[in-house]
Amino acid sequence: MSAPARRGRRSQLPLRLGIWIAGLLVLLNGIIPLGWMLLTSLKTSAELNQLPITYLPQAPTLANYGDVFSQQPMLRYLLNSLIVGLSATVLCIWIGTMAGYALARLKLRRRNLLLSLLIGLSLFPTVTILVPLFQVMRSVGLLNTYPALILPYTALSLPVTILVLMSFFSGIPRDLESAAMVDGCTRLQALWRVVVPLAAPGVFTAAILAFVNSWDEFLLALSLTTAQSMHTAPVGITLFEGEFAFPWRLISAALVVAMIPITVMIVVFQERVVSGLTTGGLKG
Repeated sequence: MSAPARRGRRSQLPLRLGIWIAGLLVLLNGIIPLGWMLLTSLKTSAELNQLPITYLPQAPTLANYGDVFSQQPMLRYLLNSLIVGLSATVLCIWIGTMAGYALARLKLRRRNLLLSLLIGLSLFPTVTILVPLFQVMRSVGLLNTYPALILPYTALSLPVTILVLMSFFSGIPRDLESAAMVDGCTRLQALWRVVVPLAAPGVFTAAILAFVNSWDEFLLALSLTTAQSMHTAPVGITLFEGEFAFPWRLISAALVVAMIPITVMIVVFQERVVSGLTTGGLKG
């Protein structure tokens, strides 16, 4: 190896080391709280209250997971989150597909302005619309109903959904749609029968992003569903009540349970999501 090449490798060493350290810190930032939560869910109340603190459970128990469902309406919370998340995701994909296709294919006036508005809306803080949204939902009688969460979650996830799908639709050759329309398909039929299947990684990516956003959202769910029977998992877990002390063991177990659907979804569709994110990034 020549001297300039060796010097070049040495000059890149600090940069690579910095990248590895940053990646390790990000990894630890996610793993340490997750591990602590999992260990806490395996401890008894007596062990959680004893001093000095024990980091590993002395007598691991799964009773906390049974108590979550017997002492709290956890199943109802999970069902509410599932209904709201799936409904918002379906609406996002349906509306986002047509909007993303229009931005990718049609010659729209002020297209760049529309894209700028979408990017701005995706960065819009939820807290700023909370009060007017609450007043609107109360005036139309939608408080403590599924639409009270489904409609706002759809609106909040739509900008990212449209941008992701537009990126994928732009990379699909127009000739495929033209051939489908020559064979008798309308433009809408060509979209759903040809373009969408070819953009499957992007559709999966957008759907999972929309579902995770709906599943994890807390502020709107807390404000728009005051009845316990309508609470989603994040709100219901936060409002867990203990008889004499804060139920850390139940909260930890419930958090682990609430993470299972998202974890399963990511594991099952991992290849499609990674493909969607990387391909969309390269096309963008």
